[in-house]
Amino acid sequence: MDCTTIKKISVILLAAMLLAACSTKPKRVEDIVEMRKQAEAQLDMGNKMSDQGNNREAMKLLDEAQRLARVTDDPSLIIRTSLSRGNVLLILLQSNDALKEFESALSESTRINNRELIAVSRIHISRYNLLADKSLAQTVKDEVTAEIKLIKSDNLYIAFAWRVIGLAENELGNFKAAEAAVMKALAIHEKDRYLEQAAYDWFMIGSFRSQDKNYPEAVEALNQAIVLDRRIENSYGLASNWRALGVVYARMGNAEESRAAYLRSAQIFRGMGDSKTAQETEERIKD
Repeated sequence: MDCTTIKKISVILLAAMLLAACSTKPKRVEDIVEMRKQAEAQLDMGNKMSDQGNNREAMKLLDEAQRLARVTDDPSLIIRTSLSRGNVLLILLQSNDALKEFESALSESTRINNRELIAVSRIHISRYNLLADKSLAQTVKDEVTAEIKLIKSDNLYIAFAWRVIGLAENELGNFKAAEAAVMKALAIHEKDRYLEQAAYDWFMIGSFRSQDKNYPEAVEALNQAIVLDRRIENSYGLASNWRALGVVYARMGNAEESRAAYLRSAQIFRGMGDSKTAQETEERIKD
């Protein structure tokens, strides 16, 4: 074999080695975490869709978020997607499946010994127990008051815990304490610009004030919720707020304002394509 041939073979081998090196080089870090980024995006969008009352669509997004969390074997994502799925399943009245998600989140949190996520998971289970049995209100209040101290890094979960305390106080008939608890959640949501959540805080406060027969301030709270939901174009929130106003005005003996609020709520529900809820809302109008 002459020198020219040897040189040609050497060049070919070198080129092949370079091509192989190019094809097998490690992926960049941002490429490696792409699926986790997608899961976070799906989780965030699923939560947002649920806030806006579109829970069927929210479940599709959260199902995909959970799938991606599992295939990337990311414990934090697995836990958080389970908690969000459980919340939506509760709204969809699939209580047993919701509890399984909360218990799964607690199991995974315990496995990785993450005390903060253990606390968050227990708070979700406490809220589930309160919804299932109102007589547990004092127990739930005590549990969540203890667990909230262990949450340090996620303001949204701290706000969620204050809401649960508010619900427990409400069941105990402590309406002022219930409002004070949800006000703490509201301060977090307003500061961090979670406006859907802030609007719902005002909705809750309006409900507590109404049960306390403080009707004028209940109307004020619900109007605050309307302002925020209007700003972010949350139709479900708007329809719910107007329906709640219909209830409050009826309790005040203001039939005309009550009728107008119910009709406005029904119009929004119908515009969203929810004719069933629109009809149910209209049926609340007293002749």
